[in-house]
Amino acid sequence: MKIEKDRVVRFHYTVSERGAHARGEPSLETSRDREPLVILIGHGNIIPGLEKAMMDRQAGDSFGADVAANEAYGEYREGLSQRIPKKHFGGTQLKPGMQVVLQTNFGPRAVTIQKIGHSVVDVDLNHPMAGKDLHFDVEIVDVREASPEEVEHGHVHGDGGHHHG
Repeated sequence: MKIEKDRVVRFHYTVSERGAHARGEPSLETSRDREPLVILIGHGNIIPGLEKAMMDRQAGDSFGADVAANEAYGEYREGLSQRIPKKHFGGTQLKPGMQVVLQTNFGPRAVTIQKIGHSVVDVDLNHPMAGKDLHFDVEIVDVREASPEEVEHGHVHGDGGHHHG
């Protein structure tokens, strides 16, 4: 079964900055040490460039895909910083350059610490991979039809997917 809109795909991935491997740099993240990622195709569940690269593939396929920043996490935007009261970070030992996940009104958000003051912390709100051209190594584990309910909700239910509580 080929990957197309409204199909559910389970896959493993490793993502690195394009050219990082040649420079001997480690990958940015991988799913290889945990369960495969499960997504519903055609509903904005993953970055557009990766979804495009998966189209028409099938279970068992392994491939590499280069994804430009504008098809991944967007361009890096200057001036996208915010000052946040230190209490929101709990007791975490903060250092400039470290990445932390903050709970916001819009759900969890990865931010990068810029500067730590006495009672406030300046953070960069750009996604840590913003502005980077990425390379994905992907292995398709399996592909199935989505249920009508999954299509209606725009995400996977059950097996590794989203649960409504």
